[in-house]
Amino acid sequence: MNQSPREAILARVRGAIAQAPAAPSIPRAYRERDERDRVAILSDFVDRLLDYKAQVTRADEAGLPNAIAEACQRHAITRLAMPNDLPSDWQPAGITIARDEPPLDNSALDACSAVLTGCAVAVAQTGTIILDGGMRQGRRALTLVPDIHLCVVYEEQVVGLVPEAIAALAERSTRPITFISGPSATSDIELNRVEGVHGPRTLHVILVTKSAHT
Repeated sequence: MNQSPREAILARVRGAIAQAPAAPSIPRAYRERDERDRVAILSDFVDRLLDYKAQVTRADEAGLPNAIAEACQRHAITRLAMPNDLPSDWQPAGITIARDEPPLDNSALDACSAVLTGCAVAVAQTGTIILDGGMRQGRRALTLVPDIHLCVVYEEQVVGLVPEAIAALAERSTRPITFISGPSATSDIELNRVEGVHGPRTLHVILVTKSAHT
């Protein structure tokens, strides 16, 4: 009986690895928790973001709406896409708001200057913001099409190490998860950096200190 092309390829692969040594055990002695104080962890997070060419604003909860409005003004944003569950006071005045309910099509998203979202968790070690499609984040397309991403990150959402973030996401592991480390960028074979190829060209993070009484 003749083999199908697929069966022939798999048979050759099995033959090639038949005498391969057993895979070594994976070391598990890595750190699972950052024991440093919060000031050091948050400082690392901001430093990584700036190193990735992201922009960072710090604000308390009371000043968050004003920080969002100032970011919109800084980037000359005229039309802002938003998940439908964002708080109404996050909505800056004088800007056309495109709520994603019903879902905006790609043309409508492309017509937006920027998108505003929250996040699921952030990692100081790598300067990474993680979206899982949960509260205040919207669906994945929202943060891939507009050219500017304004992202609100609360200080308590920032963990020190990657294993801490993965553990925090364990219950949401079946959702589409997006890891963001700075603005979207790539480089060609000559190492010429090109921004905005796979997502927003500009990432502006608003890092928020939560009020003590909430």
